[in-house]
Amino acid sequence: MTTVALAAGGTGGHVLPALSVAEALEGRADLVFLGGDRFEATAVPAAGLDLVQAPVQGLQRSLTPRNLAIPLSVWRAAGIFGDAMTARGVGALLATGGYVAVPAGIAARRLGLPIFLHEQNAHAGLANRFMGRWAKATFTSFPETEGAIRPRYVGNPIRAAIATLDRAALRPAALERYGLARGRVTVGIVGGSLGARSINEAMLDAAPLLGDAQVLHLTGPRFADEVRPRTAGLGVPWSVVGFEDEMEWFFAAVDLVVSRASGMVAELTATGTPSVLIPGSFGSKGHQAASAAHLAAAGAAVVVGEENLDRLGSEVARLVGDPNARAAMSDAARAIGRPNAATVIAEEVLRAAG
Repeated sequence: MTTVALAAGGTGGHVLPALSVAEALEGRADLVFLGGDRFEATAVPAAGLDLVQAPVQGLQRSLTPRNLAIPLSVWRAAGIFGDAMTARGVGALLATGGYVAVPAGIAARRLGLPIFLHEQNAHAGLANRFMGRWAKATFTSFPETEGAIRPRYVGNPIRAAIATLDRAALRPAALERYGLARGRVTVGIVGGSLGARSINEAMLDAAPLLGDAQVLHLTGPRFADEVRPRTAGLGVPWSVVGFEDEMEWFFAAVDLVVSRASGMVAELTATGTPSVLIPGSFGSKGHQAASAAHLAAAGAAVVVGEENLDRLGSEVARLVGDPNARAAMSDAARAIGRPNAATVIAEEVLRAAG
């Protein structure tokens, strides 16, 4: 059986697409995951995959002496990853972004291995722009992705349980899982794998506008203990969860999602979930704003800028009270979804790996 290497690091936005492809490759290839010490350090072993770690320092976008150590850090990590790929007889590499992708790509190029990239955002990140010249293809999540070299539009990989979600069938058990009631509109709040304090605060402030709705709030692990005691006495049923690694339960329970415009937009479209998106200003060239604009142009989402969070509550309340608007947004989301991206990428990488 051939061996495929997957490389990603930093946040769930980079790591989870790689894990989704790993799921599609299960039983068809041996797998090794190349990463560091951030989100992937717990998520990859939890998925049952072999993780090879190397200390890699990410680029600071401000001027700082710390950036002077990056070349040596990358060189050393490339050596560790190269040794691991040689020992395991790796036939191809898929890198899905983040600070470990570059040394993994350098190592694969030294070994003469076919390299594939995946870009989650509408603007290619720094690692993928750097490595695109070496790659056989850059799989993209959007029809137009600025900065991608040899782009191929396939969508953003998601787990099969989400791609094939039957919301109606799973919903009763999902509501019970989170201690929520049947018959109410459920608003889901997600700040990403690390959480987002500004979204948490804005939605807590918006509680008086939510009427008979209930809330399922994925706060991020850092913020669960901060948010949970503040939900008492709000007058709105409010279930607080630090992190959910089986997101099919979340999507089965919710009718509307408030979220960053991260890699989660693929799950929103695949499940036909209406959304209010708050693009983060961090990252490469405001990539979240471009991702949010893609959904908004299709009629699948409403966009609220970080600078206009005082409007968030009224936008959410409007959609809570308008089931026809939510239904139209759901249809629009499904129309632009690409739920089979993980399978498409897995097939291409397998062919190249031999």
